[in-house]
Amino acid sequence: MFEGFESGRIAVDGVEIAYVAAGAGEPLLMLHGFPQTKALWARIAPELVALGYRVICADLRGYGASDKPPARADLTNYSFRAMAADQLGLMKTLGHERFHLAGHHRGARVAHRLALDHPAAVASVTLMDIVPTAVMLGDLRREVAQSYWHWFFLAQPALPGANDRSQSRSLL
Repeated sequence: MFEGFESGRIAVDGVEIAYVAAGAGEPLLMLHGFPQTKALWARIAPELVALGYRVICADLRGYGASDKPPARADLTNYSFRAMAADQLGLMKTLGHERFHLAGHHRGARVAHRLALDHPAAVASVTLMDIVPTAVMLGDLRREVAQSYWHWFFLAQPALPGANDRSQSRSLL
């Protein structure tokens, strides 16, 4: 998987973010969804490299080979804003001040937040398989809550069945 890609982990504000990267040209950061990891992009990333992009696929905080710090009581360290800051820090450390951004599902929510918080860093953004959170939850009705009931589990401070707090994390 990811043959010919370099791999590494970069610390961003004390959290190590795992990534793979290959290619030359304009940088493209790809963010996976829930419950996937960067492996989601293993088949498409080489195609994008062949098209002339520098492709970086990263694991979000709490996923895959990236760090999984214990959730704070207020869950802010697992917010989309915190995960977006991780990815921005990763890209800056890799030498990319401005980049294209693609996200699927949860990664799209992180990409959306990154684009809102740091528009100068984002050359373009592609959001796949989401309705923006503010739209979805801004008018939360019974029909939406019944269709997306599983979302509310993701807002819990710990995963059910975790043996101790250090093993658990929020997925927000």
